[in-house]
Amino acid sequence: MDRHLAMETFVHVIDAGSFSGAARQMQVGQPTVSKAIAQLEDWLGVRLLLRSTRGLTPTEAGQTFYVRARRALEETEQAVLAARGAGAGLTGKLRILAPVCCGRLHVMPELPRFLEKHPELEIEMVLDDRPINLVEEGIDVAFRTGEMENSTLVARKIGEARRLVMATPSYFEKHGEPKSPEELMAHQAVVYTPDGSGTSWTFRQGSTETSVVVGSRLRVTTGEALREAVFAHLGVAITSEWNFAPELAAGIVRPVLLDWDLPTLELRAVFPTGRMASAKTREFVSFVESCIPAAYRPEAVHQPVSPGRLGGSSRA
Repeated sequence: MDRHLAMETFVHVIDAGSFSGAARQMQVGQPTVSKAIAQLEDWLGVRLLLRSTRGLTPTEAGQTFYVRARRALEETEQAVLAARGAGAGLTGKLRILAPVCCGRLHVMPELPRFLEKHPELEIEMVLDDRPINLVEEGIDVAFRTGEMENSTLVARKIGEARRLVMATPSYFEKHGEPKSPEELMAHQAVVYTPDGSGTSWTFRQGSTETSVVVGSRLRVTTGEALREAVFAHLGVAITSEWNFAPELAAGIVRPVLLDWDLPTLELRAVFPTGRMASAKTREFVSFVESCIPAAYRPEAVHQPVSPGRLGGSSRA
């Protein structure tokens, strides 16, 4: 029995809450995970897990072993990195989760320079707008926007963008351009459901605040669907400027009501609960931060929007 691998398997099982989840994380078959846990329990001479219809629960001995095993694995990784030296390239695999638009428009174009710097590192990019259990899916770090649903997750804010009202010039030529938030009620909106507010939005201008409920015949669940609907002139969108950064810069999509403010949208790096961020994870987060133009840094989002600010880069 490979004791190190057995400890690692046990930690994955506890983190994922199941043998199948651990198997997905480790990219092995579930029987391999079950065999490793059985061998580990035989070697230790104690039960580590209680199995029931509700799932797996660590015994008292299992919980104690989990805490110490996790610490030992993390210290081993740090020891390896220290021995290799700070200048050594990163190795292994890194599984990243990002919203579809954020990943496609802003991370993927810059990824070649990160991979060139670390030729022995493998990246798996999971692009999905839905909330995903980071532990069960073996995610090393996720990039998420909007409100944090799980307050136990460890997160770090790395960017912020304005939400804007936008549509194509063709749409505004046909339906008119709203001059106030209230005029939006005469328009059809394409609603991106994960964005938070749905059809209800609160606009602010100085000390003035006004709320409107926009009409919508089309709701979508992905940023890519939102983009395609706007390009098809189906309505106005109220969404973050980085979802349309290239098109705003090129004039394909036009923002309106720029003298009114909407709640900003934050971008965070989110780490699985209870997991120490590895060196390669920290390096990738730093890489993404380096991709963020000045326009998307928190101190810049409240500045007036100009064509130059919206353009100049497709990075986020």
